Amino acid sequence: MRSVVTGGAGFLGSHLCDRLLSEKHEVVCIDNLITGDTANIAHLIGNPKFSFIQHDVTNYIYIDGSVDFIFHFASPASPIDYLKLPIQTLKVGSLGTHKALGLAKAKKARFFIASTSEVYGDPLVHPQEESYWGNVNPVGPRGVYDEAKRFSEAMTMAYHRYHGIDTRIVRIFNTYGERMRLNDGRAIPAFMSQAIRNEDLTVFGDGSQTRSVCYVSDLIDGIYKLMISAYDMPMNIGNPEEVTILELAKEILRLTGSRSKIIFQDLPEDDPKVRQPDITKAREILGWMPIITREEGLARTYKYFLKKMQNQQPG
Repeated sequence: MRSVVTGGAGFLGSHLCDRLLSEKHEVVCIDNLITGDTANIAHLIGNPKFSFIQHDVTNYIYIDGSVDFIFHFASPASPIDYLKLPIQTLKVGSLGTHKALGLAKAKKARFFIASTSEVYGDPLVHPQEESYWGNVNPVGPRGVYDEAKRFSEAMTMAYHRYHGIDTRIVRIFNTYGERMRLNDGRAIPAFMSQAIRNEDLTVFGDGSQTRSVCYVSDLIDGIYKLMISAYDMPMNIGNPEEVTILELAKEILRLTGSRSKIIFQDLPEDDPKVRQPDITKAREILGWMPIITREEGLARTYKYFLKKMQNQQPG
């Protein structure tokens, strides 16, 4: 099998490359490094089954030879990124998806799109199941990411129905683990880096908003199982165990033994109040459920961040 992974030098993309290689795939990783990092794939350089192409997938994608699977994971994915890169985020969700689907059509390959729980917006239905259409503000600051992913789903289904492309759509819920950036802007890396430096942990609002966080190896396992399944409609992959942001901050303080205090700041515009996947479809169709507890996953992530931050210190 030969797979192309766009955004393959990113947090999730690099872990996906690892999994595909472990499943004996040949992997072509494409990334323009706007938010990705070659450090995430450095351990793969020299592997004869792995190759890296630095390229912006909003432009025509050329791959020599046959391709069996295309995983479109290219996109800024954290609020700090897509608020700083709004046009690039919209372009990779629209033009990038179009170019990747064109490659799938030309190669007669199965196409897999990394969508997001953000298609549900600030949901009025809880937990969120795949049949829910969402509550999204298209002109708010987060709309650049939400609507880019909603459009990418629509285009994927258009190619599926009109061109007969074999497609898969995963809606990814909050994921964490090794290779997240320290300045990622999402709760877990922000809390961990603040705690390690003994800085105040910044909680937005009163911290009562919830998230459901999934450890990266569980997520990648669900993605792989969806790819090899016959299911072609959107599917939630995430950990349904819900936690408030305030409790998450407290758990990280206990884990790190930090002297940090928790401080509160205003909630960002359109920040979702709840987030919890209904994973009934994943359980019944894929036989998938997350297995890594939050306690274990946070401990692994802390070990990674601690080492990364120590390596960054001068002298």
